[in-house]
Amino acid sequence: MSEAVEQLSTVLEGMGAPSALAPRLAAALGPGAAARLDANPWLLLRLPQVTVEQADFCARRHLGEGARPDDPRRLAEFTAHVLRMSAARGHTAVEERRLATVVGKLGVADPAAALEAAVADGAAVVLESLDEGDDDFDFTEGGVPELPDPERFYALPDVGRAEQRLGGQLLRLIGGNDPIMDSATAAETVDATAEAHGFTLSEQTREALVTVALRPVTVLRHGPGEADEVARALVCMEAIATDSQVGMALAAPTAQTAAAVNADLARVRTPDDDASPVAALSLARLLEQAPLKAGLVVLCEAMSVGTARAAELASVCADGAHLVLLADPDQAPSAAPGQVVLDVAASRVAHTARVAGTGRPGPIAELAAAVAGGGVPEVSAPEREVVRVPAASAEEAAHRVVQLVTDSIPRALGIDAAHVQVVAAREDGPAGARALNAACKERLNPGPGAHGGFDPGDRVVLTAQGPGYGPGDTGHLREVGGKAVVELDDGRRVEVADPSALRPGWAVAVAAAHGGRWPAVVAVFPPQVPVSRPQVYTVLTRAVRHVSLVDATGGALETGVRENPARERTTRLVRILREG
Repeated sequence: MSEAVEQLSTVLEGMGAPSALAPRLAAALGPGAAARLDANPWLLLRLPQVTVEQADFCARRHLGEGARPDDPRRLAEFTAHVLRMSAARGHTAVEERRLATVVGKLGVADPAAALEAAVADGAAVVLESLDEGDDDFDFTEGGVPELPDPERFYALPDVGRAEQRLGGQLLRLIGGNDPIMDSATAAETVDATAEAHGFTLSEQTREALVTVALRPVTVLRHGPGEADEVARALVCMEAIATDSQVGMALAAPTAQTAAAVNADLARVRTPDDDASPVAALSLARLLEQAPLKAGLVVLCEAMSVGTARAAELASVCADGAHLVLLADPDQAPSAAPGQVVLDVAASRVAHTARVAGTGRPGPIAELAAAVAGGGVPEVSAPEREVVRVPAASAEEAAHRVVQLVTDSIPRALGIDAAHVQVVAAREDGPAGARALNAACKERLNPGPGAHGGFDPGDRVVLTAQGPGYGPGDTGHLREVGGKAVVELDDGRRVEVADPSALRPGWAVAVAAAHGGRWPAVVAVFPPQVPVSRPQVYTVLTRAVRHVSLVDATGGALETGVRENPARERTTRLVRILREG
């Protein structure tokens, strides 16, 4: 135990809080954590598992009569607590009246004072946007238009500033507005590339590629089962960038998805192509190459990328570069705050286009498309691409999951357990990610967990960014010493200095799986879990060859897909882009 954690444990024990909170609180508060908590016990709310009632109890025990309901420290942390809960749900900002209402329900007598205290403390920032106003006002009538009132929003400082930064960087790129190629030359390049590699493109894809060559920022949409058409489009983008001598950078959110994209590219390229083809890199690796010199930058699986990561990517693009957000808009938005792809498209300051395959969709794509339309039908899967596995209880669902991972899928499909990813609809419970990780470890890599709960050979998921890796990367722990050595799913080995960045990875929640692609996916929906259409769609589209759908919801899966479309998020990116 480090000295900082020991000091925090002492402070926690003195205020009646479990000392087990110390490691996570140390990570949340950073340097001087013990002194900061001693001065402000409401900082306990920085941990999501701590309630406002528990924080008040600890504050009263620690401060005695000094723990007043109107203490500015309390007011600021209560406001920041609401903003953190909102960010966890994907919102980047909260409108002032809404925020005041929620803070008031926490037992704050003067919510306006709480909001002011949060801003004064630096726990929140205020952001203003102007209403759109009356676009039909006729200046020739001699009147004076009524000026719109500004809307006030509050945000966590890092979230609010990241969204402002993203908007500014996108506007910088949009302002360049120089084509990579003229439309005729781009069309000729696309046709020549298709002929050279022996494939054909749909007319819609061909038009989309011309848009990419002409426009500085493009949202390039695709649907399920269109990996080959997307790969063909990427090969043509590579030719456009090469022939125009601007170069191309290609990124995917995670290492495993970058490997899957490269496999797609290898499948559609001609084997005798003697050029040096562009290879997809994980977003973490691409950002390490900043500033990017490429004149065409493409991000695959862009729906999974939140505001902060998108801001990093846009910031490292050179002036005049073209940025392409390649995305399936029916997927859930990112686990991190924001809905970048949807907002960029809705702003209408960038361009949208569509990659459209012409082939018959496979069973996984057919089911995903049906889910996008609100249904969960049975689909024909002669090669066992889709398997529905009913379960009567969470315990039975967990048993089926372990059976599928360790026996059925490797035996029937030849996909090794190391390439099967379990995606759970919840973290807790008998069929949640935690329990499934324990059950898979017991079967696949039993051991005492001597290294912070891990043993060499354990499957892990990374939750932080470091040299060569980023959040969502999955792999296997190979060595444990001064640093942990993880072999990622793309075959590379990386060193992870901070063990808190590792989580068990045989099973992950839907949010952690978003942006990843694996040969086989086992999706499990236990009883009484909230089900939504984007959630199920996203899980299905994580699978390349096979998906097993373990359903213990007793019909709630179909109901959720039918009745629960995407939840709206409160963001400001559209306003930022339109206001310029």
